[in-house]
This record gives sequence, C-alpha cells and structure tokens, in this order.
Amino acid sequence: MTTFTRLAIPEIVLVQPVRHGDARGYFCETYKKPEFDAFGIDIAFVQDNESLSREVGVVRGLHFQTPPQAQAKLVRAVRGSIFDVAVDIRTGSPTFGKWVGVTLTAASGDQLFVPHGFAHGFCTLEPDTIVAYKVDAPYSPAHDAGIRWDDPAIGVDWPVEAGRAVLSGKDQKAPLLADYASPFVYVAAGA
Repeated sequence: MTTFTRLAIPEIVLVQPVRHGDARGYFCETYKKPEFDAFGIDIAFVQDNESLSREVGVVRGLHFQTPPQAQAKLVRAVRGSIFDVAVDIRTGSPTFGKWVGVTLTAASGDQLFVPHGFAHGFCTLEPDTIVAYKVDAPYSPAHDAGIRWDDPAIGVDWPVEAGRAVLSGKDQKAPLLADYASPFVYVAAGA
C-alpha cells in the first residue's frame, strides 16, 4: 500500500508507492485513485507531462498556473534525480512564502504531491534526468505564471550555485514573490 507523509507544510505530501521486486526488476502502481482519495487527495488528473534535462543544475521553476486553470501536480523522477521544491503562495497562509524540498530519485520511486496555491520547481542532480508529472488541469499559456527561483525572501536552499544554474529565459525574468499579486487565498481547514 502506498505511504503518504505530510511535510513541514502539511498540504505538500511525499508519496511512496510500494515496489514489488524480483529477479526481473520491479512492478509498481504509481497512482491509484482510491488510495489517494482515502488519504484526502481527491484529484482528477487530466494530463501527463514529461521533461528531459540534459545537464546537472538545470532549474525549472518556480512555476504554477493561475485560476481558473490552476494545476495540482504529482511529480516523480523516471530517470536520474531532482531536488523538488514547493513554495506556498497563498495569501493569508501561515506558511506564505515558505518552502519545502525533497530529493526524488528514479531509484526510489518517491513522488511529491503539490496542490493548488503552490509554486513548483526542481533542480536536476544527474545528467539526462527525466521528470514526469500528472496535473489536474491542461496547460494554458494564458494562465502560466512563475516567481523567481532564487528569490532571497523565499531562500530555497538549492543544490546549485546561482551562477551555475541552467535556466530558461522565462525563468530568468520571473518576478519576486513580493512583486507578484498572488490570486491564491488561504482557506483554513474546516472553514
């Protein structure tokens, strides 16, 4: 049975599917809706994405989509490894501007669930790393947004020096969180 562990920001969940191995290799159910539903992650994923990053130190992020096309994500490394990060961008949240990060490896099969209201990004730790993730809304260029990966007010402890990070032009120009009017609003559990 899959293990679900809430991280320091409890909406972010480390998901550890069970691998059944033998001399041939292993079999694993990477996503089983009834288990996610039972844990309280009732998501209808509609799109699977995959990226290849050729170099160590490729940073993709910090990305999100705005409402009404916000995306929850279930992220895993299918080759290589990444340092995966989620940043709370929900105004009014007690953890607004805080981040959590975990190392995801193809060898472990661990995954990270990132709900709406969080910016997401990762840094590759090995060459030719492939990352796959499920999302609950299709890609929408009109709702595509991001904040600076190296925003000093957030202070993500990335495993790459700023001058060595391999970034897209879009990520180099992303605004600081303080300069971004987040459309996400924190709603306390049970409210």
